[in-house]
Amino acid sequence: MLLLSIDTSIRGCSVAVHNETGLLAAYDLFTDKSSSAMLTSLMRDSVTHAGFELSDIDAIVVAKGPGSYTGLRVGVSTAKGLCYALDKPLIAINTLQAMAMQLAAFFPGHLFCPMIDARRMEVYAAVLDDTNAFVQETQAVIMNETSFQDLLTERRVVFFGDGAAKCKPLLEKHPNAVFPAEDIKPSARTVGQLGTIAFQNSQFENVASFEPYYLKDFMSPAPRKASTLVQ
Repeated sequence: MLLLSIDTSIRGCSVAVHNETGLLAAYDLFTDKSSSAMLTSLMRDSVTHAGFELSDIDAIVVAKGPGSYTGLRVGVSTAKGLCYALDKPLIAINTLQAMAMQLAAFFPGHLFCPMIDARRMEVYAAVLDDTNAFVQETQAVIMNETSFQDLLTERRVVFFGDGAAKCKPLLEKHPNAVFPAEDIKPSARTVGQLGTIAFQNSQFENVASFEPYYLKDFMSPAPRKASTLVQ
């Protein structure tokens, strides 16, 4: 088994190569440049540094979202293109579930709430336990002082991701709210870990019909009205 994983859920991109023994190569590059400008090079380099060629890959794993509309579109389009070119299956992994896997070993017994920044006081969030099972499914949440209070009264909850900054002033005084100092970003490393399980269970997507998990419709800014020339 040899898997190539891609995550472009936020600005920048992340690529990883896994086999049945674990991680072989990975690149995480988060810059202001677009994902499409870097992704192809990172995929080629990661496979080469792992000692293989793209034709050796058994499946392509992609973070399906939620996240940046443009980023997800780039990642999924690239993954589907590779599947068609190489005649390989596609595996799709929830971005938030893969994020939660990054911290599960460090906070045993906690719940995990990965958050991706949306707009204004809105975040894309889910809640998972330390076995990476969903406690609350992925949803768009408009943050306020009562958000997640039902969970916080019962369990310690770790809030993280680039959307957590919005909720920290609202929740940080609660004794069960935990905010790690480290900045946790989506990564193809854990996307690939979950992809390995999906591959073993033959959980493949229909390449032709698969679409990113945008969670909500893309909202483009209203066009500016042209100024009127006063005679």
